[in-house]
Amino acid sequence: MSPSRRYVRDLLVVALLLAVPFFFLRASIRDPRKLSWFDSVVLRVAAPIQWAAAALARGVSSLWGDYVYLVEVKADNQRLAYENARLADRVRHLEQADVDARRLRRLLGLREAVPGDFVSAQVVAKDLNTFFRIATVALDRAGHDVRSKMPVISQDGVVGQVQRVAGDRVEVQLAVDASSGIDVIDESSGARGFVVGTGDPARYACRVELVQRTDEVAVGDLLVTSGVGRAFPRGVPVARVTRVEKREFGMYQTVEAKPTVDFSRLEEVLVLTSPPTDEVTPVAPRGGK
Repeated sequence: MSPSRRYVRDLLVVALLLAVPFFFLRASIRDPRKLSWFDSVVLRVAAPIQWAAAALARGVSSLWGDYVYLVEVKADNQRLAYENARLADRVRHLEQADVDARRLRRLLGLREAVPGDFVSAQVVAKDLNTFFRIATVALDRAGHDVRSKMPVISQDGVVGQVQRVAGDRVEVQLAVDASSGIDVIDESSGARGFVVGTGDPARYACRVELVQRTDEVAVGDLLVTSGVGRAFPRGVPVARVTRVEKREFGMYQTVEAKPTVDFSRLEEVLVLTSPPTDEVTPVAPRGGK
């Protein structure tokens, strides 16, 4: 095709593209009663095109609206997820603060129930093996005169005794240690006994020895310190009876008990730095009968 013919063709296409909208517009704005046959033909031809164009426009508009809506919804979901995570974290902090406050209130109640001078400490390590159980605690305030054999208690009862002191680090022999022994009385019947640790490496356990066969001891009874020997203040919970077997012969009965202190969750303790006295308000352990 020669350049001149191509030029004429392009000119006709442009003229047609300009003329078609003009005729469509002209036919659309004229009075329907004055339409010529040419205008009628134009309107008939334009109607399906206009309908298709309008449908396409509506579809594109709907798709764009949906896209914008989804973008906004996604942004809202991200914002709500962040806010939910922030509030959940805040709730966890408040719950932990409430737990800490209750624990501190129990420690304060313990200090009021057991007279004498105390120094508080945090459990920082535990050493377990077949023969003994030791907990290492860090004193909250250094410089206190903490010595071996001083009693160590928590809000739930007897923890053990100080074994070794090195600065602000104190090793505590737990009441479940195989070489530990605590003189106790049955809070319900007044029966006497001696709680010793089993040294069981798989669990924190103890047993009660030297309980007279004629004494009344029942499952669930609370065993508290007797104050004998002034190793511990009188009336501090030590263990709760879990099993009783009265022998048909011999002087003593078989008694097993569970410590009132949950050593697996032990966090804070009090070291009694003044000699125990007999003037003690009984300390009630959590979950007691």
